[in-house]
Amino acid sequence: MVEDGLPRGETFEDLAAFLREPEPGGYPIQEVRECVCRSCGGRSFEVVVAADEGAVRRTCLACGAHDFIGDSDEYWDDAEEHGVCECPCGNETFAAAVGYSLREDGEDVRWLYVALRCLSCGGMGVYEDWKISYGPSLHLLDQA
Repeated sequence: MVEDGLPRGETFEDLAAFLREPEPGGYPIQEVRECVCRSCGGRSFEVVVAADEGAVRRTCLACGAHDFIGDSDEYWDDAEEHGVCECPCGNETFAAAVGYSLREDGEDVRWLYVALRCLSCGGMGVYEDWKISYGPSLHLLDQA
C-alpha cells in the first residue's frame, strides 16, 4: 500500500517485497534477510548510519545490544558523522531487513541495501546501500 507517496507495510514479508521491487538503475535483489537481534531475538531497532562510509549499526530495543549490518564494523570508526534514522512521521523505531544483490556467478555479494519499516506508521524505505567490492563475501548474508 502507498499513502502520501510513501510505501507502507505491516510485516517482514511486506518489507521484503518492497526491497525486491526494481529500482531504476539499481541491481536486482536475490536475497532478503530479516534483521533479528543476535542476543535476544528482538525485531525492533533504533538504526544509526554512517552514510559517508556505507555503514549501519542497529540497537535492539528489547535488550540494548548493538550489532553491525554487513561489513559495517570495518568502516564504522572511520566515519566523520553518524545519524539516527528517522521516519518522515518523526518515529525512530524500526523493523529492518537487508537486501543482497549477488554477482552473476552467485559466489559473492555485489551490493547491499538496508530497508526499514517504521513501527509507528508502517512507512518503508531504503535508508542506506553500498557496494561490496571484494570476495569471498557470501558470509555477509548472515550479517543482517
